[in-house]
This record gives sequence, structure tokens and C-alpha cells, in this order.
Amino acid sequence: MKDFSFHIEAEDIRRERAKARDLRHSQWWKRRLAKGVCHWCGRRFAAAELTMDHIVPIARGGLSTKGNVVTCCKECNNRKKQLLPMEWEAYLEGWRVGQKP
Repeated sequence: MKDFSFHIEAEDIRRERAKARDLRHSQWWKRRLAKGVCHWCGRRFAAAELTMDHIVPIARGGLSTKGNVVTCCKECNNRKKQLLPMEWEAYLEGWRVGQKP
């Protein structure tokens, strides 16, 4: 099992989560939701079924900026957890070929 622990200050995490909450209320984010597409699986969903996912998770040093957040279905968001994009792709590849990820 890989060790995904990182030392990020609690105050930094609180600040980034607050920025993410603010971003969710922006017109930019509402337009993204209206498109109704999960960034990771490409399937279409109603806006209420999509969540905000940090490409580089906050717990791994990611920021709550427009360039680091995407719309994501709840299934992909729950599976991705705190993985980086390259780790997520490796997880999906293992899933496709029937390996136990």
C-alpha cells in the first residue's frame, strides 16, 4: 500500500476549502455544472449530481483555483479520493484489465 500522507497545515486546508465554497457560488462554476459532464468518465449528469473535484487534492498541496477544479460525478469523486491524475489513470487502467486496483 502506498503512503499518501502529506504534511499540510490545518489552516492552509481550511483556507482552501473556504475558497472552494466561494468558487461553488460563482457564475463560472454554475456554467461548468450546466454542461453536465464528468471530467473523469465523460458521462452526462444533471447539475445536482455533479461535485467539485480538485485535480491535485487539497490534502496533497492543491489549490482551490479555476485551473485545479473540475466537475465530477459522485462515483468518480469517491473512487479518486486523494489520487493525483497519473495515479488515477493507473487505477483506471488496472480496473479496465481486471486487476485488483
